[in-house]
Amino acid sequence: MSQITDTILMIKPVSFRRNEETAVNNHYQKKTKALAKTIQTKALKEFNTLVAKLEKVGVQVIVVDDTKEPDTPDAIFPNNWISFHEKGTVCVYPMFAKNRRSERRIDVIETIEKQGVKIENILDYTEAENEDFFLEGTGSMVLDRENRIAYCALSPRSKEAIFIEFCEDLEYTPVVFRANHSVEGKRKPIYHTNVMMSIGKTYAIICLQTIDDKKQRKHVAKVLEDSGKKIINISKEQVASFAGNTLQLKGKEKEYIVMSETAYQSLSKAQITIIEAHGTILKSDVKTIEENGGGSVRCMMAEIF
Repeated sequence: MSQITDTILMIKPVSFRRNEETAVNNHYQKKTKALAKTIQTKALKEFNTLVAKLEKVGVQVIVVDDTKEPDTPDAIFPNNWISFHEKGTVCVYPMFAKNRRSERRIDVIETIEKQGVKIENILDYTEAENEDFFLEGTGSMVLDRENRIAYCALSPRSKEAIFIEFCEDLEYTPVVFRANHSVEGKRKPIYHTNVMMSIGKTYAIICLQTIDDKKQRKHVAKVLEDSGKKIINISKEQVASFAGNTLQLKGKEKEYIVMSETAYQSLSKAQITIIEAHGTILKSDVKTIEENGGGSVRCMMAEIF
């Protein structure tokens, strides 16, 4: 099983804004004074620019338009409700925010099938919502697909029971830990694992500093090293700039590590050199999406295998 793909799903926003329902535990969302219409206009421009950059280097982007109704301000982040796996397996996930559950659309899956992607089997975990158990796709989990290892930082949006169920169903070895950041002087869970770590073919970008428990920190680092990943450690400040929210993709002629302009600007020259040893950095400005959505480029892309 390959770690990276050349095909992704992206959802074009129609009513993107700061989602009040997710802001309760996503402390990366900022309150801005901009009008909703302005936010949507800027977000759409950022989205289109990123799609164009990806397509230019040979990444196949399947773009599906969001719908005006129902109201889904976070539809731009499809990787939280759906993930694609080998042998035509698709997983659909339980979501924390009620207004995000409407993002799950069967027509999106049908559109992907029309593009020639074979779907044999849908694993639906959404019933867990009835018990307030959530697992938000490859936001909650960072997958080492080649080594069959799944990493999950527990939070209100990432419950261990559902994570273990996923790992049993898809035959992944689970690595469970807690990753925190400081919010008004208190240590609180980082809402999604993919904010503080990402895994490529030969590397892992991670903020080990967010794992307060020393045993857990050592364990995560050891599993990464034992699986042949070069650890690129980032600071908690760089996490806040979405330097952990990156994705490696296959282009036509080479491999790219996709990140935001904000993330890129937060990195040191030495870190950029180390990262570029594993792939060419492709950066794009998604500042409006980051500020209002509390997520960055990785959250905007659902890989298709």
